[in-house]
Amino acid sequence: MFRPCIDLHEGKVKQIVGGSLSDDPAALRTNFVSEQPARWFAELYRRDDLRGGHVIMLGPGNETPAREALAAFPGGLQIGGGINAGNARSFLEAGASHVIVTSWIFREGQLDEARLRQLAAALGKKSLVLDLSCRRREGDYFVVTDCWQKFTALKVEERTLRELARWCDEFLVHAADVEGLCRGVDLELVERLGRGSPIPVTYAGGAKALRDLEEVTRAGAGRVDLTIGSALDIFGGSGVRYEDAVAFNRAAGKTS
Repeated sequence: MFRPCIDLHEGKVKQIVGGSLSDDPAALRTNFVSEQPARWFAELYRRDDLRGGHVIMLGPGNETPAREALAAFPGGLQIGGGINAGNARSFLEAGASHVIVTSWIFREGQLDEARLRQLAAALGKKSLVLDLSCRRREGDYFVVTDCWQKFTALKVEERTLRELARWCDEFLVHAADVEGLCRGVDLELVERLGRGSPIPVTYAGGAKALRDLEEVTRAGAGRVDLTIGSALDIFGGSGVRYEDAVAFNRAAGKTS
């Protein structure tokens, strides 16, 4: 299934090469900056009944447009980026179906289980998505935090997925090494996610053509959805027409 996205950076909807995100503005590589506000995309997704997409706040200055997007599609979008126990509830009250959490549940490269339990207890499992975005190192995939720049000790593997599934409703996994490059998805990672996760997973990273939807559906054993970003025509891409992605979902019975 196709899942839409709204990536916000400095208040604007952008498509960014994931590996270029850092504290150095000069290193940032941007594929697309939209003239349309975040709420425009949310209204589009609402029109086409594309539920379960994510709004990601990449750094400061994005909360107002993010909240406007949530208000435009109440209950239809998830939100992530700087989410913690102190602000998570307010985003649910603003209309998010789920909050997406990553960096806050890690400290010094280790999963902080106390923070995870605190968050799950406060929000409930059904409102929580864990972001396990990762990069490859020595044949394994490790969760990365802080704009995908810092490796943690947590491997994305079946044991991890099954243990963490007790605390959340879904996983979101950006393949940071290929994010924004439009050179194809990491099918090995997709296969691992489909084989190991007992709950739904949304994969993002590298999609370049409509056939990637078919490949991810196959490789993920029907348990992994795909986000298409830079290749999508509404984000300035030429590889995938938005209307075709919507049609894919309709053919699969995922939209009305």
